[in-house]
Amino acid sequence: MIPLLTVMNDGVVRGRRELNVATADLVGLTEEQRKVTMSSGQLLYPNRIGWGLSYLTNVGALERPRRGQYQITDAGRQLIELFPNGARERDIKALEVDPDSPIREYVPTTRAKREGPMPAAASDESSLTPIEQVQSGIERIHDEIAAELLARLQGKEPGFFEQAVVDLLLAMGYGGTTGTGNVTQLSNDGGIDGVIDQDILGLNRVYIQAKRYQDGNTVGRPDLQAFVGALSGKADSGVFITTSRFSDGARAYAENVPTRIILIDGKRLTSLMIRYGVGVQVKETYKVVEIDEDFFA
Repeated sequence: MIPLLTVMNDGVVRGRRELNVATADLVGLTEEQRKVTMSSGQLLYPNRIGWGLSYLTNVGALERPRRGQYQITDAGRQLIELFPNGARERDIKALEVDPDSPIREYVPTTRAKREGPMPAAASDESSLTPIEQVQSGIERIHDEIAAELLARLQGKEPGFFEQAVVDLLLAMGYGGTTGTGNVTQLSNDGGIDGVIDQDILGLNRVYIQAKRYQDGNTVGRPDLQAFVGALSGKADSGVFITTSRFSDGARAYAENVPTRIILIDGKRLTSLMIRYGVGVQVKETYKVVEIDEDFFA
């Protein structure tokens, strides 16, 4: 927030886009740092600047002379003097109890006001914006669900796992609008566990190998060689999916063999299942709102 106010300290009225660039330049963000994204896919640094703009406006450190434009106030200049090395939300909130401070009170919810100051245990997350905190919580939930998904898949019979990976690929869009996917005969699959027809006639097919391994049982190069052999005469590509992981030798083989083999290990498998809603269901949905500038135009 202080770098943002420092950029604004000349009193010039600026828009959000100009502030993003100027603030990033001031703190010396590299090109790589500017490419860092949140789990939602949004760029991280403009999101944080946006939260800073919103918070500083709410406490009176910035004002909006016109739609989408910002300008520093005397309260904002005071914050620069008080916190030249940077300020967090809790530092600014501490000024609210000072009757001589131009900073006005800002409490997001009545519940937060009742509960008082943020406990010390939460200080690690106090540098995150509210949206980042929500996304961080969702990521932790997904990590827990991913671990449980793997355990559930490993505890089922092979046929269940093979059907699950076929369902996943269909959910990902393979098979198109008219294609189909099936698990092959368990007793005579010839090294092919599933087949997805990309069209009605089955002229374009995706062949699948599925290994329901425990964590310590690594898929090695011989497994991939057997799969490539099973594809011979059928296709020049396939998907190999496992609940464990692939050895370095297996990955090197997949990269160099003429047949294109896509490898999906347990970590990527559960991530795709969560993303495409296979084996999971939405428990709750939260909406994040922002001010509609068109309404107040």
